[in-house]
Amino acid sequence: MSTAVNGLPPRLAELVEDFSEVGVKDRLQLLLELSEELPALPSKYDGHREEMEQVHECQTPLFLAVEVDAERIVHLYFDAPPEAPTTRGFASIMHTGLDGETADDVLAVPNDFYLALGLGEAVSPLRLRGMAAMLARIKNQVRAAAS
Repeated sequence: MSTAVNGLPPRLAELVEDFSEVGVKDRLQLLLELSEELPALPSKYDGHREEMEQVHECQTPLFLAVEVDAERIVHLYFDAPPEAPTTRGFASIMHTGLDGETADDVLAVPNDFYLALGLGEAVSPLRLRGMAAMLARIKNQVRAAAS
C-alpha cells in the first residue's frame, strides 16, 4: 500500500484524521466504537496467550502477536478483555491502521503518531504509554520476523 503524505499508512492516516476532526467527548466515543470492532483471535491464538507477547505497560492485560508473510505483509492479532474498552480501542486502532501493511510501512510509523489522535485530553498519560508500548512491540516483532 502507498504511504500517506504525513508518513502514515493510509488507513492509519484516515483514523488520525477522523479523531482530529471531532471534539474530546466524541474522540472517546470513537475510541469506544473502535473497541467493538477488534477482530476475534484466530484459533491458533485463541486461548494460547503463551504464543503471544504481553504488553505490560497497558493497564489491563493485552497480548499481541505479529506475523510477517513471505511478501513482507504484516498481520496483527490482539487479545484484550471486553471489559477494557480503552485498551481494546487502542488495539483496534493498531489493527485497523497497520494490519495488511508492508513491514517497511509499519516500521516507518512515527513512534509518537498516537499524539495526533488527540486522546491526551480524554485518557490518562499512563494509558497513552500503553499505546506507545503496543507500537514499539509491534515494530520489534516486525523487525525480528522480517529479518
